[in-house]
Amino acid sequence: MRRGRRLGGAAVAFVVLAAGGCADSSGSASGKVNVVSTTEILADLVQRVGGERVEASSLVPAGGDPHSYEPTPKDAKRVAKSDVTFTNHLLLEPQSLIKTIDANAPKDAPNVSLAEAAESYGAHVIPLVEDIGLDVLWLGLRVRGSGKARGATRTSSVRLTATKIDGPGKLIAYLTESLGQPDRYFDSTNLADSTMLPPAAHTHLNWAFTKPGVYHLTLEGKLDNGGGKPLQPLGQGTFTFAVGVEPHQVPPADGGKPTVLDAGHTDLTVDLDTGQVYAYSDTQRAGQSRQSAAPHPSESQPGVPATSATPGQTAVPAGRVVIDVPGKALETVPDDPRFSFLGQPGTQIHQLPQAVLGKHVHGEIDPHLWEDVANAKAYVQLIRDTLINVDPDGQQVYQDNTKVYLRELDELDGYVRAQLAKIPVDRRQLITTHDAFGYLASAYGMKVAGFVVPNPAQEPSVDQVRKLSETIQNLKVPAVFTEPNLAQRASVLTQVAHDRGVRVCSIYGDSFDDHARSYVAMMRHNADELLLCLGEKK
Repeated sequence: MRRGRRLGGAAVAFVVLAAGGCADSSGSASGKVNVVSTTEILADLVQRVGGERVEASSLVPAGGDPHSYEPTPKDAKRVAKSDVTFTNHLLLEPQSLIKTIDANAPKDAPNVSLAEAAESYGAHVIPLVEDIGLDVLWLGLRVRGSGKARGATRTSSVRLTATKIDGPGKLIAYLTESLGQPDRYFDSTNLADSTMLPPAAHTHLNWAFTKPGVYHLTLEGKLDNGGGKPLQPLGQGTFTFAVGVEPHQVPPADGGKPTVLDAGHTDLTVDLDTGQVYAYSDTQRAGQSRQSAAPHPSESQPGVPATSATPGQTAVPAGRVVIDVPGKALETVPDDPRFSFLGQPGTQIHQLPQAVLGKHVHGEIDPHLWEDVANAKAYVQLIRDTLINVDPDGQQVYQDNTKVYLRELDELDGYVRAQLAKIPVDRRQLITTHDAFGYLASAYGMKVAGFVVPNPAQEPSVDQVRKLSETIQNLKVPAVFTEPNLAQRASVLTQVAHDRGVRVCSIYGDSFDDHARSYVAMMRHNADELLLCLGEKK
């Protein structure tokens, strides 16, 4: 259980270790420019640009998941010895890894966030679209805004605390980690619990209610800029839940007309810029039967453009919200002692599902830019200019290597485009267990198809498996796709695919393996595999 756990605690400890043993020790023992990147993909791009003058390495090990990798003291020492550090960021990497890099990178060494800086080199970014077809609300937590006026940086955190919870039973918000271990965020039996999120981030949770009725949850946010500084109060708001009862008959916390949220994707949100608390939701575009939502809270406050709602999304003040937890959201408490906090095994509870397995903190922009080769070219040019800045004597080498590599990437882009163009249009449906392929779909005429992901808190029910099976059948997809490093998350998808006689194929998202050891090899494999598995009609 969380007791106000600090995400940055490990990074602070690593600073002590790094500072104690690595002062004035930057640079590679070989005399080459020492570049530390977060992922293998970034390290490969750096090595191709740097050639013999650079020694590039990745903090996330081979086959590792950059979304969940936790840094070690050894990582802190490696960062402290670096001449350059490259992250992807846009919340691809966990904040603990970002904090370790920012706290240990030498002050005079460039520390570059490629995804954020590459737009000036022609990279384009797309929103992270989340639609997995749940028939109940998909509810999470979010921090919006930059918080620059409050001194926030990418290593800042927002502490989210449920200061008050009332209702006829227990309300528990918890996360099911990748190996099935639950982690409680909020629990009405212990209001000391809190959690932390970085700026502009959100995460998915299970929301469990042990009895039907009306519940209220008061959420409070405080900004932690680190360095022993006092926490800055942001704001608080009270959300209402209608559990197993008619939601339109339930008054919201402010006593006015309710805005009922009952489908799509919604986050309980603390705004770093306005200090307000609201529901950030896409449900209003789903139909006309729902109540009209209030405008975004920042609209009445000039000079706060950073948190205006994006098209198709709505910000509803907490006091107006009624969240529908319908009767069909009934789940059975699993016979697993780890979930005893939910009640006796076999007991029925109402639960809005987490839906994606494991800790999954991310922002509003899809961070997987490299799945579009044009974006990888922008990364390469930014890497070139960064290396020239650090090592001016190598300018000609870096420029020459970049020219050669960009030509190779142009050929790669053409190859991927030509291969995927051979797939019949009606078969360009991409079903995976990881939302890493939006750029590939956008750039090369594919479509990322949503589907129902079984609740990771327990074994999937017969109904959940049926829905996934029907989705695959209705889309008439000939294949589904897993990633080599995420095989343990794909067991249900794999089983349903086998039951439906659908092929299970493999493509690369965030990391390499022994089959693909470079970015070019990875993307060529993806193109070939997609064509092989989707292109040929039996």
